[in-house]
Amino acid sequence: MLISRQERARICSDTELGAGNVLERLTAYGRPLDEPVLWTDGGWRAPDGSRPEVLTLGQLCEAVETYAGWYASQGVRPRDPVAVHSYSSAEFAVNFLALTALGAVPSFVNGNLPPETAREYVRRQGAVGAFTDREHHDVLSDAEGSEGLGFCVTAADIRPEHREFLPTSHPYRHDPTDPVLISHSSGTTGMPKGVPHTHRTLMYAQVHRLRYSTGTDMARTLVGLPGAHNAMVATLLYCLLLRTDIKLLSSQRGAQVLDAIEEFAPTTVLAFAGTFGEMAAEPLADRDLSSVQVWFNTGDAAHESHIRALVQHGSHRTMGKDLRRVRVEGSVFVDGLGSSEAGYSVFHNRHTKDTSAYSRCVGKPISFAEAAVLAEDGTPLPPGRIGRLGLKSPTLTPGYWNDSLTWNRMRLGGYWLTGDLAQQDEEGNFYHLDRAPDAVRTRDGILFSTRTEELLLRELPELADCTVVGVAPEGVRADWDGDGEAEAYALLQLADEQYADEQNDEQNNDGDWTGRVNAVLTAAGFPPVTRALRMKPDDVAKGATGKVLKRVMRDRFAVRGQV
Repeated sequence: MLISRQERARICSDTELGAGNVLERLTAYGRPLDEPVLWTDGGWRAPDGSRPEVLTLGQLCEAVETYAGWYASQGVRPRDPVAVHSYSSAEFAVNFLALTALGAVPSFVNGNLPPETAREYVRRQGAVGAFTDREHHDVLSDAEGSEGLGFCVTAADIRPEHREFLPTSHPYRHDPTDPVLISHSSGTTGMPKGVPHTHRTLMYAQVHRLRYSTGTDMARTLVGLPGAHNAMVATLLYCLLLRTDIKLLSSQRGAQVLDAIEEFAPTTVLAFAGTFGEMAAEPLADRDLSSVQVWFNTGDAAHESHIRALVQHGSHRTMGKDLRRVRVEGSVFVDGLGSSEAGYSVFHNRHTKDTSAYSRCVGKPISFAEAAVLAEDGTPLPPGRIGRLGLKSPTLTPGYWNDSLTWNRMRLGGYWLTGDLAQQDEEGNFYHLDRAPDAVRTRDGILFSTRTEELLLRELPELADCTVVGVAPEGVRADWDGDGEAEAYALLQLADEQYADEQNDEQNNDGDWTGRVNAVLTAAGFPPVTRALRMKPDDVAKGATGKVLKRVMRDRFAVRGQV
């Protein structure tokens, strides 16, 4: 049951509302405490030892207050960073709500980070303590009592009686500029950057959506985003306000998200492009996806071939010729380009099975944001010119936690630089070409890896996925910011059932694939690759959020001469 017009108007006019006090405001609105509000995947352990699959508003508030009481008993105070290192999305959600209710700042750490990276990242945050699951307790417990970590707790240590330790100042009253969350970047270029968001920046887009969208397609929302990402928190807050059913998944693997779709029957599914790519590679005809109306992608823009596979399923409502709403076959894929720093996908491109605005088109920026393609001196470039993508938005992070130097180096002409390369057309649509470090300067010109992958996936239906990387001689830089030259390699993943056939077919060797790939690239006017290689999915290095680590793949080439 979605909120009424009166409830919506009250929320949108609530000057006290922000990302740090949504539960407190819901109770102030008189939201029923016996109303189910949050579905888990069954892995979260409640303070009473149970593992509930659904929580009412009252049960969620009680768990949050119990966690907050435990933290208060340990001396956690407003603006204290506390690390949260786990696999469980529900655990991230409960800890976020509990710590912000004290005015503290949860610092999320993705459970897939290598242990040494996680330890160094937490150290840099200045965390006063840490919450972990059992699998990650040893990663941070060694730092307990040193380097400022006052505690390292798991869910088993938090019990119902800890609710009695809530301070009289609970819940904390936030200023709009107070930090409420530190999430981190994907770490594709090295150590992840700590990205804080405030009471205002993390809520701005959610109130905007409530004001201008009915949200009916999110009546049942399945979240396949990483639990440690601020996009999960923003979606949670929006769904709590909108009064929708929301289920948080701890796994982002495509097959497991498909399992959850069949079990939960969501109307909207949110995930990153990597997850949608894995889903598209599955035999979707064998799955019941009839409930899905909208797929919502954020982070990196998704590939056309993956989008087209998904929108064939489900249905959506649209305006008919008689101006009446009708339901038609095929779902909608909202392709959003965003980042941890942006706080929300500022570009949205809407696809159905009947649309054709692809070729890495991400559309126009959302109404409250501004974007530009910038020259190296910060001057906006005209349509057709390739440059750096810059953003201005009220949802933008105020800067990197404990790293103002890196933050200021990523600003140009008043814009924040996303690290992406883009261009515009005459109608003002933006096109995402690549990440600046992933562009490959070859002797035949610049090969934009992401745009090239998009083309190959579209033109070679045998491919399930592909990755393009450049390898330069030692000491030579050959990306967008370099001036050297590299050799480009296309790493091809074939559909599983075809991979075995290809391995046994001596006529279809890597040389043949190189020829086929370069024929496609030449026809499109793109520079050729040096070689195309077939790979198994597990041979492709991926980061904590599922993004391909092209930096790692380049290093493998440089060290061993092959992947």
